[in-house]
Parts: sequence; C-alpha cells; structure tokens
Amino acid sequence: MALKTVSVIINGVTTELKLNNQTGRYEATVTAPNKSSYNVNDGHYYPVTIRATDVAGNVTTKTDADATLGASLKLKVKEKVAPTIIISSPTAGAYITNNKPIIVWTVTDDDSGVNPATIGITIDNGSKVTGEEIKKETVSGGYKCTYTPTAAVADGSHTVKIDASDYDGNAATAKTVTFKIDTVPPTLSVTSPADKRVTNKTAITVTGKTNDTTSSPVTVTIKLNSGSAERVEVGANGSFSKDLTLAVGNNTITVVAKDSAGKSTTVTRTIVVDQTAPVIKSVTITPNPVDAGRTYVISVDVTD
Repeated sequence: MALKTVSVIINGVTTELKLNNQTGRYEATVTAPNKSSYNVNDGHYYPVTIRATDVAGNVTTKTDADATLGASLKLKVKEKVAPTIIISSPTAGAYITNNKPIIVWTVTDDDSGVNPATIGITIDNGSKVTGEEIKKETVSGGYKCTYTPTAAVADGSHTVKIDASDYDGNAATAKTVTFKIDTVPPTLSVTSPADKRVTNKTAITVTGKTNDTTSSPVTVTIKLNSGSAERVEVGANGSFSKDLTLAVGNNTITVVAKDSAGKSTTVTRTIVVDQTAPVIKSVTITPNPVDAGRTYVISVDVTD
C-alpha cells in the first residue's frame, strides 16, 4: 500500500515531508524554534513526532518515547545570545571608605537562562571567585549577585571583573569597574597660629599643609567662630593660607581637610584678642627717703 503523507510535528508546528526520489526518503527543511530547548524539559530538547499515513488511512506515529527511534526524535536547539551583566555597585571611579566593599551586580538571560555555576568575580589579579561565596538572589531572567571580600582590600585603585555564561554555553562579555578604597583621612597640619595664642592684633593669617595619598585633591575649609566655613585654595604641594579678622575676646578657628572619599581631619585653634592695656593703680617705695647704698622695696598695684 502506498504512503499518502509523512509529517513532522515540532513545538506544535506541523510540516509535511516530501519524497526525495533519489534517496527514497521523506525530507523537509524545517526552521528551528526561536527559543533554546534547554528549558523545555529535563532532557533539554524539543520532542519530535513523526506521523506516516497511507492511502488506506492507516497511521503510524513515533515520538521521543519510542524504545527504538526515541533517541533520534529529540531536537536540541541552542541560542546564540549571551547573558547581560550590569554592575550596580560600586560605580566607576567611586571612592569607598570601607576596605571590604559590597559588590553588587545582575546577570540576566531571557532564553536558556543564566548558569549560576559560571558566575564569577575577580578582583585585580586575584583568583576568580565562584560558587556559594557569591550570594545569588533570583530575579526575572537571572540573578542579582552580591559579594563581599573576605579579606580587607588595600587602600588604592582596584578593578573588579564579572563574567558569566548561559546554559547553552554563551559567554557574556565580561564587565569591569574600577574604584578606589580610602580608609585613611587626609593629613592636616596648621602651622600658624599657635593654639591658645594671646594677641592684641585682630589681623591674623592661618597657614598650613594637607595631603592625602589615595584621594587627592583635598579640599580645605576654614571657619571663624560662628561664621560660615569658607573654602580656601590648596596649592599643588598641599599648602594653604587665609587672612582672618578676629573679634576682641575669645576666637575659635576650625580648619577641616576633606579628601575625595569624604573622610576628613579637623584642627582647631583658640586665639584670644586682648586690646585692654594694664592699669597701674598705685606705687609705693619703702623706705623713702632711703640711705645711700641701702635697699628699698618698690610695690606696684597693677591690673589687666
């Protein structure tokens, strides 16, 4: 009896096969599904069904469950789009005061899915970290990842590299971010005026020097008493100066140096301006007159 039709059913789409007179086989060129087969079932394949019908109406069907032909009726489809990596923290060029910075990123793939075993992080030229040391939270299409270094990261510039692949073996383009660790506040020395200085002059110049090895440049502000903190220019060598006009009485000068990481050092100076001259109330000389060559006592009553 002659065959009437031979068809194949894949992912709900039926395609009729045509007889190849040269080979005697029924054939068709079929477009594969647009999505990877990884998530279709535990075997990661699309089941294929072959249905042959003869002119008498007899039908034979073979599926992936067939003991003989089942292995050949499993279509594996692989995607070609790699996962996407986005590093959210730290940001590029960030200054961080914590020497164990929390690094946060997401990896997503909208087809075969992100293979969590391939998610890795490398700090500078260190060993790549994978597995349970990276905390993974399931999000739509992938994972939000968090990693905190187990050992303190030294002050200075560092680069983090993140990589990952999907279940079909597509490797994402590795993403990197460079940032700085700064746990040390800037140095600050105020060379003038000396603390607790007493003067009769209201004009004074504050001078000093500042530096920060990791997070230069350093900004310097100077505040007099309850006034506003005013920013002063800092030279290339870290030196600064500012002229102030003091009030008569007690004065407090507050100098603050702040680096790019936000760490600061503060120095205060207390200056007293006294413009009241001493008052001489009385003078006594005893004895007076005094014999030549003999001693006498002079007593002065003076206040200030």
